[in-house]
Amino acid sequence: MAGERKQQILETLAKMLEAPRREKITTASLAAKLEVSEAALYRHFANKAQMFEGLISFIEETVFSLINKISIEETDGLRQIQRAITMLLVFSEKNPGMTRVLIGDALVNEDEKLQIRINQLYDRIEATLKQSLRIAEAQSGSKSDVEAKANLIICYIIGRWQQFAKSGFKRKPTEYAQQQITALIN
Repeated sequence: MAGERKQQILETLAKMLEAPRREKITTASLAAKLEVSEAALYRHFANKAQMFEGLISFIEETVFSLINKISIEETDGLRQIQRAITMLLVFSEKNPGMTRVLIGDALVNEDEKLQIRINQLYDRIEATLKQSLRIAEAQSGSKSDVEAKANLIICYIIGRWQQFAKSGFKRKPTEYAQQQITALIN
């Protein structure tokens, strides 16, 4: 039961983050949305930062389990990259509240450790992209600046997430994605 309530709190927080107008989410507004007292929230989380940590953990687990699945299923390096980028854009599109966490919007005025953790997430994604680019190089026999290309790709992904959130979730991250991904990786 406690695990279910904790999950319900995180789901409600994520849903509140989907509002196109970026209002500060307080524990009072979250408690009101759940129709519980603030004290009830604190039985499950010591503070709001722990709630955001729960959302970041969900993002990390989901994204990296999908990236691992792609790398197991797909042996072609370029296809790995294409599928990983597409997955990251689709994840954002399906989870607008999580997108606000990914771009740091939801973390403004929160514990700075949360943004550091998101930055580490970016670094891990970029490292995965480098690995796939190295595989692609080995398969094609061509050479490129893997670090620069991986960084360009992560910047593209973050930019698409930003545009989605800043447009009030109207500009979909997957809009023009296939043409853009082709231009990026070739």
